[in-house]
Amino acid sequence: MKQDRAQEPWPSELRLSPEKTALRVAFTNGVSESLPAELLRVMSPSAEVRGHSPAERKLQAGKRDVTIRKIEPIGNYAVKLDFSDGHDTGLFTWQYLYDLAQRKEEFWDGYLKEIAAAGLSRDPR
Repeated sequence: MKQDRAQEPWPSELRLSPEKTALRVAFTNGVSESLPAELLRVMSPSAEVRGHSPAERKLQAGKRDVTIRKIEPIGNYAVKLDFSDGHDTGLFTWQYLYDLAQRKEEFWDGYLKEIAAAGLSRDPR
């Protein structure tokens, strides 16, 4: 059954913090969250980060100081974020940003556990 488009999350605001360290996302259904640039970078939906399968996923370390240089709209369904470390290939769909906003703590906690288990650091080398 096809989902009713009126039920899909739709952004009402995307605002980059003055320090460029967080992206505030708000949706028409009232969900609103400030997403740190580091979280967005390590959770980028790009092939570079996710790979082409779960087995190819690459854990991102050393991204604590990353910032967002630019936000580029992609049609009416996504944005491309340009990060200070040069990464700019992930397309953040409205649905993906919504999921990140709804599950921010879960994703963040998972990332911290994963990086600790790998003996890596959030700090740049």
